[in-house]
Amino acid sequence: MLQRPVELAQYTSARFAQTLDGLGIRQSVGRTGICYDNALAESFFAALKNERVHRTVYPTRGHAYRDIARYIEVRYNTKRRHSGLGHRTPREVHDEYLNQELAA
Repeated sequence: MLQRPVELAQYTSARFAQTLDGLGIRQSVGRTGICYDNALAESFFAALKNERVHRTVYPTRGHAYRDIARYIEVRYNTKRRHSGLGHRTPREVHDEYLNQELAA
């Protein structure tokens, strides 16, 4: 079955939004020309690909899934510091948030 090329309008259509809603997915749509919505995701996936995926040969999808999940939980969240987080790890920022919530 041939599929039509994906058009930008498809991602902002009511039908697409309904599908996302039905799947429990929140759509992120910023103003036209604003790139900051995806900056964090783009940075994360670039790091994931450069630091792990492109350096590894996965024999199966299951192996890839487990290895990438382990990379995220063990390396990325606990050891990789981010300038946007004040040179702290995602885990440190998350723990700080939880501590503030408990203290409130």
